[in-house]
Amino acid sequence: MSFSTQATSTLELLKATPGWRRIQSIRGDCDDALVEAVLDEAARFAETVLAPLNTAADRQGCTVVDGRVLVPDGFGDAFSQHAGNGWLAMDVPERFGGQGLPLSIQTACAPLFERGCVALMMASGSTRAACHLIAEVADYAVAKEWVPYLARGEWAATICISEPDAGSDLARLRSRAALRDGAWRITGSKIWISFGDHDMSTRICHCLLARTGEETGTRGLSLFLVPDEIDGQRNGISVDRIEEKMGLHGSPTCALRFEAARGILLGEEGRGLAQLFAMIELMRLQTGCQGLGLASAAIDIAESYAQERHQGGDPAKPAIPIAHHPDVRRQLEEARLRTETLRAATLELATVMDLARLEPDENLRDDLQALSRWLLPLVKNFGADAGFTVSNQAIQILGGAGYTREWPLEQYLRDARVMTIYEGTTGMQAIDLLTRRLWREGGKGLDVFLKRAREDLANCPAATARAAEATLNAFEAESQRMAALADQPEAGLWQANAYLNAAWDAFAAWLAVRVEAVSALQQSTAGEAA
Repeated sequence: MSFSTQATSTLELLKATPGWRRIQSIRGDCDDALVEAVLDEAARFAETVLAPLNTAADRQGCTVVDGRVLVPDGFGDAFSQHAGNGWLAMDVPERFGGQGLPLSIQTACAPLFERGCVALMMASGSTRAACHLIAEVADYAVAKEWVPYLARGEWAATICISEPDAGSDLARLRSRAALRDGAWRITGSKIWISFGDHDMSTRICHCLLARTGEETGTRGLSLFLVPDEIDGQRNGISVDRIEEKMGLHGSPTCALRFEAARGILLGEEGRGLAQLFAMIELMRLQTGCQGLGLASAAIDIAESYAQERHQGGDPAKPAIPIAHHPDVRRQLEEARLRTETLRAATLELATVMDLARLEPDENLRDDLQALSRWLLPLVKNFGADAGFTVSNQAIQILGGAGYTREWPLEQYLRDARVMTIYEGTTGMQAIDLLTRRLWREGGKGLDVFLKRAREDLANCPAATARAAEATLNAFEAESQRMAALADQPEAGLWQANAYLNAAWDAFAAWLAVRVEAVSALQQSTAGEAA
């Protein structure tokens, strides 16, 4: 599957997603011809502009010169093209310089870009997410000033949360913001900041959490927009270092120091964490797309290699392609199914998130919002995991060749490893699903999920649909058992990871039926054409 065939398969899966047809009925401008044209052009851009940078950037890496970060050759031009061609701001509101397309179309295109050069897309992803955050929570004047520049890629943005000794434990953040002479001043240190500094744009703004007032815990955190420069002068922000990492070498992970840096308060003081989730949710979906992009590339390489590599068979005859060996076929089929099921999952979630805004019925919007909160930890975690797992399977299929730098699989493996860590670890996603979605919300998202899945499967004659229904029934029973542990939180949390896995198994079983149906239709169409 090349970039172009990936685009075609994505379109077919999108058309098979029930929520997409509902979006089209609300948004008459989003016909299939438009989406096909957009996906084809996205595939071309990813293959011709982004992909040639990937290996070279991994080997060149980033450096700090005179206190500023220099990124790999070609990144600045590609970042400008990606934004200038409208890809960065596809789903940003038109009033702020975006195209106003549904999130579903952006999500269909994103894995193509991530496949091309996942390291560079770290900068585009955070900048796009910041566009949405600022448009949603900032005063209109601030949004009108900042979002169009971000949408065009003239400026860039980061998300600044983690600190030394306070990574996921946000209640212990120590950076402080004080109001002095009518301006907020932020002082503290932030770490793990992707593209915290670089030479690809004329300005960088940091979407930053800092403590205001005397409240402890997350209630005392406020959200700020902190520019790296004001009136052409550095704004009290310096780069302490960039991390030496296992992968994503083209993406500089910075430790930043803020010394009385001027910031703009975004939204309501003391509610910064809740407001920041407008950005975090998009970046978690992006993580699922990152894993999908790498998995798509890895399984393509494995399938092609298995057809071309001849080994084994009757010694009296020419060697056969290793794809004919049952164990290799098994590995290929498992990796392909994992990849395509994830593709269906990202599209399902994106359509749900779109409809949670577009549906005119308020009760239905509430249900869809609960469903999106239920699905997001699944897509984030298992999308990230697929990037690593499918790359690992592909290396196994290639054997010793896959372990060498002659093939890009070892880079995919290294790049993917961090994805189940950033934007919320696997453990955090499990805690979110169990304590917030099942216990605190009473399983509302679960109920919507089970109802939609069963309605969809009821219309499918495939034998696999009955197996999927059995998986859903078993998961419903397991959910009832886990719900009863709400008054025994220690016991429940011990089993949270297993519950997260069970939730994904149920989601994947449902979507695998859809993938099978689309695959059968494509094979039938191809046979008729032949």
